[in-house]
Amino acid sequence: MRLPLYQVDAFTGSVFRGNPAGVVPLEEWLVDDVMQAIAAENNLAETAFFRPGDGDGVFELRWFTPTVEVPLCGHATLASGFIVMNDLDPELDMVSFDTRSGRLHVTRDRELFILDFPTHELRPREAPADIVEALGAKPEEAFAGQNYLFAFAGEAEIRALAPDMAALARALRPADCGIICTAPRSEGEGDFVSRYFAPAHGIPEDPVTGSAHCMLTPYWAQRLGTNSLHAFQISARGGELFCTLKGERVEIAGRCAKYMDAIAYVPDRI
Repeated sequence: MRLPLYQVDAFTGSVFRGNPAGVVPLEEWLVDDVMQAIAAENNLAETAFFRPGDGDGVFELRWFTPTVEVPLCGHATLASGFIVMNDLDPELDMVSFDTRSGRLHVTRDRELFILDFPTHELRPREAPADIVEALGAKPEEAFAGQNYLFAFAGEAEIRALAPDMAALARALRPADCGIICTAPRSEGEGDFVSRYFAPAHGIPEDPVTGSAHCMLTPYWAQRLGTNSLHAFQISARGGELFCTLKGERVEIAGRCAKYMDAIAYVPDRI
């Protein structure tokens, strides 16, 4: 098979920054093993696959890391919306994706692309000792939900984190996705910073994680008393996000830059 393959850097206005995502538009789903193999070959945090859905501007969307299919991915959804509205159908200003996490929307507003995602629950809890040991630092506050969220006092602590990834992968249960580490922004503009670690899912550190802001946005909105937040994920590549809390939904906006437009030659079965 000859398949279109794009690579898009999400949550950045320039290539080589933000979070790279693979995007593969399809007419029909491939066999799951083939999609997983493509994602492993791409070796990006996520590769998104979508096919036409029920209606104009509606698609079905799935996401794969190099090792597993995941229920939600922000940056690859942003990248998929960007490819639809930038390359496939430039007349559209909004696309909808039917996913395992429900219907998600991406809207274009000039150079920004805006995700409409559900918020994620935060349940206060003690930070597990084995995770703290693997992370190498103890948070001031800890929460559990679809990820762990660990809050620290300052940005310098987030920058200094150097987890033992093998130990962190062992400490995380199979149902755990990863650990969001966050603190107030102190080194420039913005409200808060974060980093995200998910070694148990084949992602030691994700460069920029849209879905993590489904927990980060309600947390910081309550803590700072504002529903509009300017966020930075301070991985080595770095990324910028503009988040707005709207009840049980969160809008997560960012820029995109296309790095690659290619054809993949793929067997229909492996």
